[in-house]
Amino acid sequence: MPRSPDAMDASVGRRISARRAAMGLSQSALAQRLGVSPQQVQKYEAGANRISASRLSDIATALGVGPAAFFPEPASGSAPNDAEAPSNLRFMTASAEGRALAAAFPLIQDRAVRQALARITEALASAS
Repeated sequence: MPRSPDAMDASVGRRISARRAAMGLSQSALAQRLGVSPQQVQKYEAGANRISASRLSDIATALGVGPAAFFPEPASGSAPNDAEAPSNLRFMTASAEGRALAAAFPLIQDRAVRQALARITEALASAS
């Protein structure tokens, strides 16, 4: 009997999918980097297959982030809730500018700088 995806497995999968899309990679391209089939990547992203710690580390390396990037941050500031994140990311990555921002943002090491950039972006968006 197939199991239904666990909420955390599905959340991690959505974040992997969003990061992959932000980088302009297809599921096939990520699969090739990982040495797995595109179907396996599809199952990871859907949360249908659980991801081992070593595989999550491989995925994070292939996508240029740390494994923690695929989990929600403990502090719940003004970030969108997890249910809104996939549609917001799809909208953001629809433009070249959005893809560039999405690809570069997680590479900013200093959390305070990331938070400041988020505040600036929110202020600019509300001024429109």
